[in-house]
Amino acid sequence: MIVMRRYMVLTALLLVLAASVSAQNVRTEEMAGNEVYLLESKVVQGDTIPHIVLREVKVVPDWKFRNKRERKTYNRFVKNIKVALPYARAAAHKLNSINAELGQIEREKERKEFLKEAEKELFNEFEKPLRKLTFSQGRMLIKLIDRETGDTSYNLIKEYKGGFSAFFWQSVARLFGSNLKDEYDGEREDRMIEHIIIMIDNGML
Repeated sequence: MIVMRRYMVLTALLLVLAASVSAQNVRTEEMAGNEVYLLESKVVQGDTIPHIVLREVKVVPDWKFRNKRERKTYNRFVKNIKVALPYARAAAHKLNSINAELGQIEREKERKEFLKEAEKELFNEFEKPLRKLTFSQGRMLIKLIDRETGDTSYNLIKEYKGGFSAFFWQSVARLFGSNLKDEYDGEREDRMIEHIIIMIDNGML
C-alpha cells in the first residue's frame, strides 16, 4: 500500500510538471477597499458606452440515468472530479508560467537546471495534498490533465522528462489499471465527465 501510494503521488506530481495551458486573466485592482473593474468601451452612434464580453454559459439538461448503477457511477465521478479538477487546472496555470520562462532560456544545461528547480518547488507545494488522493481520483487527474492541456500525460512527460521516464511511468501506471496515453473524449467515452464539469463550472453541482 505504501508503494502504491508513493506511485500515485509521484505520478501526479510528474503530471503537474508536465502540464501546460494558456490562462485568461481578468484585470482588477483594489481601490479604497472597493473592487474596480477596467472596462472596454464601444462607440455607438457617437456615444461611448461600456462594452463587456459576457462569459459563455452552457445550458445543459440533467443527466438521464438508465439505471441505479449509472447513478452511482455519476455520483462517484462528481466526487472525484471535484477533487481532481482544481489540481489539473492549477497545474496547467502553474506550468504556463514555467513554459514562458523556458522560452527565454536557450542553453540546454540551464533549461535542465531550471526544470529541476521548478520540479522541486512543485513537489514542495503539491506533495502533501496529492497524498490524499485515492487511486480513482488519481486516474481522474490523469484524464483531466489531457482535457486541460489538449495532450496526453504520456506525451507531456516525454516532452519534459524524456522518453525513458515516460516509458517507466507508463509501465507503472499499467500495473494499477491506468494508461497515461489515454485521450480525453468529451463527445463519447467521457461524455458523462464532460457533463459533470460543465455543471460544476456553472454552479449547478
